[in-house]
Amino acid sequence: MPVAKRIRPLDLFSKEEWTEMSRRSNLLGLGMVAHAWAVIALATAAAIWQPWLIILAIPIIGARQLGLAVLMHEASHGGLSTNGQINDWVGQWLTGAPIGANLKTYRAYHLQHHKYAQQPEDPDLALSAPFPITAQSLRRKIIRDLTGQTFYKQRVNQFTNALGLGLRPGKGAENRIHSAREAAIPFLIVNLVLLAGFILAGHWWAYFVLWLLPMATWNQLVTRLRNIAEHAIVDDDDPLRHARTTRANLVERALIAPYYVNYHCEHHMFMHLPCYHFVQAHRLLRQKGVTGRMEIQAGYVPVLKLAASQPASV
Repeated sequence: MPVAKRIRPLDLFSKEEWTEMSRRSNLLGLGMVAHAWAVIALATAAAIWQPWLIILAIPIIGARQLGLAVLMHEASHGGLSTNGQINDWVGQWLTGAPIGANLKTYRAYHLQHHKYAQQPEDPDLALSAPFPITAQSLRRKIIRDLTGQTFYKQRVNQFTNALGLGLRPGKGAENRIHSAREAAIPFLIVNLVLLAGFILAGHWWAYFVLWLLPMATWNQLVTRLRNIAEHAIVDDDDPLRHARTTRANLVERALIAPYYVNYHCEHHMFMHLPCYHFVQAHRLLRQKGVTGRMEIQAGYVPVLKLAASQPASV
């Protein structure tokens, strides 16, 4: 069971550079969480005020819901706060639970992903292994995402498992039931609180249109794009190419890749580096001539073209 090859930070950075970059900031970590909820709140308020803005609010909110998942991922590495209890509480209740995820379960799963990145034991390998696929197959996946089919399937599976339905008895089934319940129950609690808040504000419909609908549509699409961009069609042996960094413009950062999630190659190279230091790390690596050896794409359109490069069968 070979583990993924590693890179020692001090092989690429000076001790002073690494000390500065690896320093954690409560202000920046918790500030990103506050920013995500502020954007969601402002987009929601604007769409309630002017309903024609709903068409713009859905992708903005859906992208920030992905942002919550990204920040839960950051919490799994201890990057939201230097205080472990605060980091885990925020990571669970303000980032994971609202979107149906559980920090504790995710952390154990995700660290396995880092340990065995792109190896047969990688629990995320199934997300990237099928690529490249045909353009027609990718189009069908996108349609399923934007029409809520992916969301419906995921939630049905989650709550079915939480109720213990359709699972064969045994230790594996018990673990799946427990994991599903750890995610489903907090999800219900937080979403009931959100629904109650909208009802008390006199806008009950906004929960369904401006929270649930973005989660069921745009969030599903950009989550898929994130998974594709991070690990589809990368090298399974080179630690500089286990993951992909995708250069993102302002629009892509707003609607597809929030909170530095596009710097995924840097994240796998230095898994405990706080995400708000990825830009600095990338700049230093470029100055040192390292980025030319890394897996980097110029944007999400080239990544999708690469992912959908399998010729259609005749």
